[in-house]
Amino acid sequence: MRTKQIKRNVILGVLFLLPVMFVLVLSLSEDNYNPLEIINENVVELPKNDKGIKLDEHITVLAFFGKKPMEMATSASNLKELVYQKFKGFKKFQIVVLVPFGTEEESEILFKEIARYEDLRFWHFVHADEEAIKKTFNGLKASFSLSNNLATDNVFIIDTDRHQRGRLDDRSDKERENNKPAYSLDAYNSIQVSIIKNKMSSEDLRVLFTEYRQKRKGNFDSETRRANELKPSSHE
Repeated sequence: MRTKQIKRNVILGVLFLLPVMFVLVLSLSEDNYNPLEIINENVVELPKNDKGIKLDEHITVLAFFGKKPMEMATSASNLKELVYQKFKGFKKFQIVVLVPFGTEEESEILFKEIARYEDLRFWHFVHADEEAIKKTFNGLKASFSLSNNLATDNVFIIDTDRHQRGRLDDRSDKERENNKPAYSLDAYNSIQVSIIKNKMSSEDLRVLFTEYRQKRKGNFDSETRRANELKPSSHE
């Protein structure tokens, strides 16, 4: 009788622990061995500004709202609701929006609009001349250009070492199964909620913060792949 009870308890214990172990293995494999990839190094530092805002030593979501910031209200709202509110508690996190001189009043109106009932101390509008904005953008890896108004709906992730992060291979599982050519993700479209919410916020930024947390604890042992490590054959 005693033996049967012990066997039953062992079986129940195994059944209970199996799903827990499965989740732990998945978590460790995803966070320890699949860090968010470096797709571009030595991103140009922000233009000098009176606020002293810089990319160095910060995890930055970098945006370009151009000469008419109010036209980017949807992008601003999505970034606030889906990114800023989720990561504002993390050390050194910031959202930086580059806009040209002459947009100070409109930028302030937009800021006040999205800052209602919200502490946006880690959200910064940085004003600069047009050439400085272009220089910063041209230092990024991008498959698109700024508009004539110096704006884009796409935003970038920059790490504390001024490396641009993203995905070297953004194919879906189905595309991989069908051997579709690999393509990268260098920026995130802030108008498309599914991209900002699912790819950028729930996955990529979460993985990046996990990487930094593990580095602080001294147990991060995976090398982040860089763009030049992708062999040409992977695109064929």
